[in-house]
Amino acid sequence: MAAERPSEADTDVLVAQLAAEIAHHSNLYYNEASPKISDAEFDELWDRLSRLAPEHPQLRMVGSDPSPGSVKVNHLFAMLSLDKSSTEEEVAHFVAETTAQSRRFVCQPKLDGSALSLEYRRGRLVRAATRGSGTRGEDVTANVRRIPNVPMSLSWSGDCHIRGEVVMPLEAFRKNYAEVAPNPRNLAAGSLRQKHVEAGKGRAEDLVFLAYGAEFPDIGPRHPDSPEPPVFEYDSEVISWLQTEGIEVAGNEVVGGSDDDSTSAAIMSAVQRWTEGRDAADWEIDGVVIKLDRLGKRELLGMTAHHPRWALAWKFPPEEATTVLMDVEWQTGRTGNVTPVSRVAPVRVSGVTVENTTLHNKGEVERLEIMVADKVRVVRRGDVIPKIVEVLGPASVTDLEGRQHSDGNPFVEALPERRPVTIPVECPRCATPLIEDGAFIRCTNLDCPSRLERTILYWCRHLEMDGIGEKLAEQLCATGLVRTLADLYKLTHQDIAGLERMADRSASNVIDELEASRSMTLSTFIAALGLPRIGPEISSVIATEVGSLETLLELVEKKDEEAGMDADGKPNKYNPAIDRLIAIERIGETVARLLLDGLDTRSTIVRELSLELDITEESPKQEIGPLLGQTFCITGALDRPRKEVALSIKAEGGKVVSSVSGKLDYLVAGESAGSKLDKANRLGVEILSEVELAEMIGMDPLAERQSSLGDF
Repeated sequence: MAAERPSEADTDVLVAQLAAEIAHHSNLYYNEASPKISDAEFDELWDRLSRLAPEHPQLRMVGSDPSPGSVKVNHLFAMLSLDKSSTEEEVAHFVAETTAQSRRFVCQPKLDGSALSLEYRRGRLVRAATRGSGTRGEDVTANVRRIPNVPMSLSWSGDCHIRGEVVMPLEAFRKNYAEVAPNPRNLAAGSLRQKHVEAGKGRAEDLVFLAYGAEFPDIGPRHPDSPEPPVFEYDSEVISWLQTEGIEVAGNEVVGGSDDDSTSAAIMSAVQRWTEGRDAADWEIDGVVIKLDRLGKRELLGMTAHHPRWALAWKFPPEEATTVLMDVEWQTGRTGNVTPVSRVAPVRVSGVTVENTTLHNKGEVERLEIMVADKVRVVRRGDVIPKIVEVLGPASVTDLEGRQHSDGNPFVEALPERRPVTIPVECPRCATPLIEDGAFIRCTNLDCPSRLERTILYWCRHLEMDGIGEKLAEQLCATGLVRTLADLYKLTHQDIAGLERMADRSASNVIDELEASRSMTLSTFIAALGLPRIGPEISSVIATEVGSLETLLELVEKKDEEAGMDADGKPNKYNPAIDRLIAIERIGETVARLLLDGLDTRSTIVRELSLELDITEESPKQEIGPLLGQTFCITGALDRPRKEVALSIKAEGGKVVSSVSGKLDYLVAGESAGSKLDKANRLGVEILSEVELAEMIGMDPLAERQSSLGDF
């Protein structure tokens, strides 16, 4: 018997429910930066509504209205969404529908961040706004002014609206926020929208803006003194122009072909490259944006209420899935942090079977109010460790059905009894009472076996010693062969060969790696210790200025001395040790104290290692070159990207500044130089063309602009 078709009334109810659910989740995503469902689940809701009611007003909404109480901004140019695709057939259809001759497209990575519009008036940044509903967003100018790579002014003195995405670089996320924030996207959105600097967990200074296009106002909205907009035939030319204005761009790869088939193949080749390189990207990307390059044809194609007809977003496979929390174990890391590791029912995420995830820290467990036997949402992006980001309520037996381990064997465990996650009060490895430190719990026992194992692994990985992995580190500690890092360098071939599953050749490789690592620079030594918040870059800066390990240890001995008085009898803010470190560029009080306290705590280990290793002094960077001691300012439109010109000057010893003053030696001026050129002339600053600068420092002849594919 055929299934009974739903009545019209039932369909209307379902449509209303779907529309309300889409509106709810749009608000959570765009305004609250706290999505409750995955992108794939949202797309499923959208597709269901479009099938049932293709003309529903909700489908014409791009995002969500800004939150009540926020400052609203009406977009002069609508910030529309994009039609989505995940098959080659859909791409081929898109190409066939948008082209007739002139088959060339721009491919850009689809950034997983927060959409942003920058409004420049007479070349100056006057407003920055979120996407919001697509027609109206939230004013976030104050926070955007703190993003390092957003220029406050352009060399072109006209009006334009630059569109792009704000992202949190993965390096910054892993270094500063991985233990306290669920993912870079949410953190970027929250950092952008926070009302007060101290209110948000993320710093706007850690964000990056990447542009994907620009719009130029017509005569009415345009400032009366604004020059006519530049004339472009292709979108790729607009993107290149943005680069000359000092704006970083998301990408600008032009592809095409002689017919629909070859064009589709070229696009899919670009998509494949981005898919394969996704894990190596500096920020999260979740697809590829494909746009018709010729601007005139875009105007002919026009737009729907929701998306432009001349663009398509290729979506990567989903990286989120739902599963069941089966249990939680607590592990002690090298710094003493005790973190929860969740065991979940096997689930495929990004092509990988996940059975263990991170819950970050004690604070995250409390925030999520998670319980064993809860249904949870798991996220895995790139090489980021899989993590639980949301609790979806109690699981049922059916949530465990049909699951398999990575080897293909069926998952047969029963649903556990639902219970709270127990937060330990003692170290799970050495039973030392744990101390609370904000969202973290910490073991203070430096001799804790777990801390030692993790410290050994960190040391070996930093020094690129592949022979010592987790299993060998565990054996070395369990047998008592290694009780401190220095003991690694006392191991013999016989010691290692006698361990389980260690062949003679493997033992020889380990000894060879240890011997090769006996000589290292001071910066390498500091970084390899794994001190909290002291990574390779900070280690290099400190080592270059301090010089030797002996000098550094002298500062450690003086770290608790009284600050004393200055020459005028006023109390000093810092003692000589702290004062010495914070005088180094990029080193603040917090980092200085973390460094000295970390070395003090490990003083015995450091002394023992110094007896086994040859720790060489760091060679200070020699500033040399024909431009040493000379300052430059760059303005106007240049043939080379401004960043490239600046780096060329710095490479020859010169200094690049952003403003014109009487102390400036040279102004490098391109076309439409504007007020900076006028001021330089008044002050008698020497003016250089790009060609004259190239001659001065011996730059290569100006490279040809990006090759054009021509008109197909």
